[in-house]
Amino acid sequence: MTNVDFVLDAKPYAADTLTVVPVLQGEELELLGSSDLGLDAERLAALNVSAKAGATQRILVAAEHGEGEAPVLLLGIGDERTRESLRRAAGVAARALSNVSDVTYDLADVTAEEVEAIATGHALGGYVFDRFKSAPSDEADSTSGQRVAINAAPAEGQAALAKARVVSESVALTRNLVNTPPNALVPEEFADRVAAEFADSAVSVEVWDEPRLIEEGCGGITGVGQGSANAPRLVHLEYTPENPKAYVALVGKGITFDSGGLSLKPAASMVGMKFDMSGAASVVGVIRAVAALELPVRVSGWCALAENMPSATALKPDDVITMRSKTTVEVTNTDAEGRLVLADALALASEQQPDVIIDIATLTGAQVIALGDRTTGLMGNEEQWRERILNAARTAGEPTWSMPIPEEIAEKLDSNVADIVNAKPGDRAGGMLFAAAFLEKFIGKDAEEQSIPWVHLDIAGPADTKSAYGYVPKGASGVPVRTLIEAIAAIA
Repeated sequence: MTNVDFVLDAKPYAADTLTVVPVLQGEELELLGSSDLGLDAERLAALNVSAKAGATQRILVAAEHGEGEAPVLLLGIGDERTRESLRRAAGVAARALSNVSDVTYDLADVTAEEVEAIATGHALGGYVFDRFKSAPSDEADSTSGQRVAINAAPAEGQAALAKARVVSESVALTRNLVNTPPNALVPEEFADRVAAEFADSAVSVEVWDEPRLIEEGCGGITGVGQGSANAPRLVHLEYTPENPKAYVALVGKGITFDSGGLSLKPAASMVGMKFDMSGAASVVGVIRAVAALELPVRVSGWCALAENMPSATALKPDDVITMRSKTTVEVTNTDAEGRLVLADALALASEQQPDVIIDIATLTGAQVIALGDRTTGLMGNEEQWRERILNAARTAGEPTWSMPIPEEIAEKLDSNVADIVNAKPGDRAGGMLFAAAFLEKFIGKDAEEQSIPWVHLDIAGPADTKSAYGYVPKGASGVPVRTLIEAIAAIA
């Protein structure tokens, strides 16, 4: 995990630090630092400086502090100065400067929001997961132990840096869980790590083992887990501040490895299925941040954990299971298992009648087909909360797109032998929407007998990345942790 020391006592253009200066593409190139460095647009063009987002170029200038020359990194941010353009550029800079011990960002007239964006982007972009390397990689040093100064006044910067630290550490926690190999993070180990993370904190942790899950009627979680030697778990987290302004329940899919069960995946499709617990890991990261920031919102987390494996005891196509809500489900595809574990967790969350339930899951391959690798699919039953999450996603810079749950899709849930089916084998139409329609069946009622507001986030594409970009490294992305932190903070 990245360990960066962020400070505000910046001395840009010193001989013993590398100064990062953002470059904006307007009608002509523009340096956004506190000094023009004697480089007008014509000189910048002669040096082949680019303002393209993520472009970097090192130069030397006369030192303003100390003797000799000062190293400078000119950093392209594109044609707009926004929090997201700065955040992405800082992530690129973090990787480019992984072996530089002292870095200073110089941005004229910097705001508190921009300080937070730069610090967050730098911390997230410098993230490296090398726990399982037998020897340190070239990236192992990364930004760990690096001192990063931002040229901002303390009044604008201290609170922004504090939030950036909490957010980046919480995203790193999620990334660490998701990147961990499945043999090192079975359901029991996941639960143990979460309990250790929140020991002696404001967050309470309760873990249900398999006998307790059976006793509580969680047939979805136990059904999916029954084929594995590693028993399922449910982790219930609670953060309850004094006089909370709202109550948000988070539900996360936690399939620590998904072979597909008896509906076995092809070998190539199993690679990367350790990422199938990204939803549960996101719940952990969000609650850590909410508690650390002391936001005045009650937040509960429900992590439904199981390993989906084929065996003589595994769930079979045609089996009928009874869920926590007493709904019966005909299993037509054991590789549509995530919705089964989520269904029990959604029912449990509903029993507490929160103001909103938000579930996070790497749920469907159809999501990737529809929206690509970087955009989250958002569905739900209430317009106001969908808009809140979309607005938070825009602030966080995590692309998210709203999708419908059409009536004709929901009609496909009908079963001849049970209440509903979990999949329609051979029917490829609207797979992401079908899964959401299934989940909606398990959303309970509030005190007025109205459906509890619910938002479903399908992160099958953006949960992991094939190559680094901006502040997102290869591997686990940590999406949508920052979106949900922003959404909950907006309530406060």
